[in-house]
Amino acid sequence: MNQTFARRYRLTKTDEFSSVFGFRKAIRGKLLMLHYQPRPAGVDEARLGVVVAKKLLKRAVDRNRVKRVVREQFRCRRAGLPAYDLIVRLAVKPVPLDAGLLASDFVALLEKLLRPRPRREE
Repeated sequence: MNQTFARRYRLTKTDEFSSVFGFRKAIRGKLLMLHYQPRPAGVDEARLGVVVAKKLLKRAVDRNRVKRVVREQFRCRRAGLPAYDLIVRLAVKPVPLDAGLLASDFVALLEKLLRPRPRREE
């Protein structure tokens, strides 16, 4: 199995990010927030975008570390994910910046996404 993080697994254009944010579905974790949108029929690969605000982490080194940790977890679990466009963003300022905590929070968000939701009775 190919374990790279190729361009086809990334959200790259502003319109793609806007579309996912506009869909308004999100799951919140301890540190991260996962916005998601199902991809069109016939597409079977998940894509990822990462947003880390300068407001929460001033240093570029810290912002890049968050992105690197999230991308690595996505890359390792990509094969088991459904066809969704995913955007991960930092929801709160992590003090101290712990890569293990970020990774476990992202994995927990993916597990929540995969968990079947009960239907509401109306």
